[in-house]
Amino acid sequence: MPLHLKFAGIVQGVGYRQWFRRQALARGLSGWVRNRADETVEAVVEGDAVAVEDLVRVAMAGPLGAKVDRIDRRPATAEEAAGVTAGEVEIRPTM
Repeated sequence: MPLHLKFAGIVQGVGYRQWFRRQALARGLSGWVRNRADETVEAVVEGDAVAVEDLVRVAMAGPLGAKVDRIDRRPATAEEAAGVTAGEVEIRPTM
């Protein structure tokens, strides 16, 4: 089941989306990531459950310069998971 993640803290302007994409791809995951106007970063990931949990664990640290205060997680809706391509992690436009 796809997982929806929302990262709060210092997560914009530090390369978080690109870093997250590389981390997800390295774990064989699929999904998307984008900035939000409220200064958070939002993502949907799917794939092996152990790999997803490992990604969530490392996402708390993020790249150099990031300071993740909180990760909110829940199952992704069908609408959020629509358009996810296996083996791809898309960087989507800011919402």
